[in-house]
Amino acid sequence: MRNVFRQIKRFRNSKTGNIAVIFAIALVPVLSFLGSAIDYSRATKVRSKLQSAIDAASVGSVSKTSPAFIAAGSMTVDGPIPAGATDAVAIFNGNMSGVSGFTLNSVSAVVTKSAGTVTSTLQFSANVQTEFLGVMGVSTMTVTGTSTSVSTMPLYIDFYLLLDNSPSMGVGATPADVATMVSHTPDQCAFACHDVGNSNNYYNLAKSLGVTTRIDVLRTATQQLMDTAAATATYSNQFRMAIYDFGISAATAGLTTISPLTSSLTSAKTAAGAIDLMTVNGQGQLNDQDTGYTAIFPAINSVITAPGSGISSAPMKYLFFVSDGVADEYNTSCLKPTTSGRCQSPINPALCTTLKNRGIKIAVLYTTYLALPTNAWYNTWIAPFNLGPYGPSPNSEIAQKMSSCASPGLYFEVSPTQGISQAMNALFQKAIADARISS
Repeated sequence: MRNVFRQIKRFRNSKTGNIAVIFAIALVPVLSFLGSAIDYSRATKVRSKLQSAIDAASVGSVSKTSPAFIAAGSMTVDGPIPAGATDAVAIFNGNMSGVSGFTLNSVSAVVTKSAGTVTSTLQFSANVQTEFLGVMGVSTMTVTGTSTSVSTMPLYIDFYLLLDNSPSMGVGATPADVATMVSHTPDQCAFACHDVGNSNNYYNLAKSLGVTTRIDVLRTATQQLMDTAAATATYSNQFRMAIYDFGISAATAGLTTISPLTSSLTSAKTAAGAIDLMTVNGQGQLNDQDTGYTAIFPAINSVITAPGSGISSAPMKYLFFVSDGVADEYNTSCLKPTTSGRCQSPINPALCTTLKNRGIKIAVLYTTYLALPTNAWYNTWIAPFNLGPYGPSPNSEIAQKMSSCASPGLYFEVSPTQGISQAMNALFQKAIADARISS
């Protein structure tokens, strides 16, 4: 009997089986933890795929070629874009086609236009089947995600081109062209005057000599600008163009319509082909007063309607002014001395201020007034403010006044050796960039 009690006491004090018991007890949470980690890792991978798909859907649904972006262009008020929401969900579903391991609970999209932007927001919810956690009563894990993308809509802009076609634009386009005209005219004249009363006029002479004049370059540059605008536009009617010059003839000098405001840039390009040098009927007709800024600027101001914020129903307004910057008109308030009221002076920037005060932006392309040292008229009346105390031409008073006419950042001077077309295109791109900053 004593031996039996001894054996019981020995069994009670024995510790040789504790490891197995502890291991058995600990095995359950360890396996649960490992199982949870594996299931969570699978769920994370599935969610990553879903999130990538929804990110791509939100971005794609507001791209410039998306149904939402196109629809927003014709909307006159802010609000939802159902076609955009449908497209966003379709993009998401397409991205997840063939991907398994989940059950999609829901996917929703809201695409709206507001204050010149298109915003797309998508959300998803999906269940991922578990393997190890199932034994613990957790058969699925729910994963969710959201994505938002915003795209800025392009601005609508109306461009009014005011092109100087006065006789001074008949000067040779380059120093070589000027030299050719000087060497082939008895009075060493660099201007290809379009005198309809003389079949042997210098305009015809320039044509026969193959001389390119400023007006020739301006015509081509204006046509090329229409191509640039068409290639840049996101919407077919994003940019509208109107083209004006200073008149067909000196007798009828004044604001003249080459092309009324139109969204057909092809039509505007065709119309621009008619840009030509103003004609005169005999030397000194109307005392050569053919560049009337003081009449033309108020006229163009009355043509340009109130500028808007850049939406389709309220376009922004830009005046594209191309000139050599020298007025020749009857003006007793001239900035320079006159002869019997004939005013030959740099443009008065106050004329531009009137338009700018209305919110109209003015982009100025100054076609540098060339020095004509063999021309007595030039030396007497123009040289004092072109090459006088103000230094060389780029720093002349003409350039200063033209720069003052322009809105900040929208001034460009093109020298005789530079291309007017390239300058016009560069100024157009600057105007678009300026519009976005100003909007």
